[in-house]
Amino acid sequence: MKKNNVVKKEDQKRIVNFFYEIGTMRKLMRMHRQVLLTDDMSDSIASHSYRVAIIGWFLAKEEKADPYKTVMMSLLHDMSEVRSNDHNWVHKKYIKIFESEIEEEQLGTLPYPDLKNFISEYQERKSIESVIAKDADLLDQILLLREYEWSGNKEAHLWLYGKGSAKTNAQLEKLKTESAKRIGAEIYKVNPSDWWNTLWTSNNR
Repeated sequence: MKKNNVVKKEDQKRIVNFFYEIGTMRKLMRMHRQVLLTDDMSDSIASHSYRVAIIGWFLAKEEKADPYKTVMMSLLHDMSEVRSNDHNWVHKKYIKIFESEIEEEQLGTLPYPDLKNFISEYQERKSIESVIAKDADLLDQILLLREYEWSGNKEAHLWLYGKGSAKTNAQLEKLKTESAKRIGAEIYKVNPSDWWNTLWTSNNR
């Protein structure tokens, strides 16, 4: 593949094509907007993956796992959706996704095997980093639901607390690591606009 650390021309072309491909993640909206009754056009696969990666880094630090591996898995976890698109749980009932085929053609054809190895490890969910990356994915969803709930979305409220009469933090049941459970519980308590409460001022400096 490489000689004297120089990538072959055909490999360089493949890498550039991959860069163009992942750029389209910005244009792919996540499909829960259909059932969450929202037209949030800022919630793309790219924006989701970015916050998942940041969350994953913090969880890896908390769990004393490998932050690099966790961040890479977090960034890659929805990469196949560039070719299959995102599907909500209604769509999934009727659609079959050939995810392993996509991953082989998309990541397995790159001149470095690392990305394909990361996503394979993530799918197996055996390593602590893969479990953390999945927890990060779930935490980003809880954050998003809290943001929607805060803006008055009743459907998001149902997703957060369940549809039964007893009010429970329903989304927390999916989390595996202790650090994710602690952070998830805090997300339910902290309001989405609290981060700027001590920053705002009516006066310019």
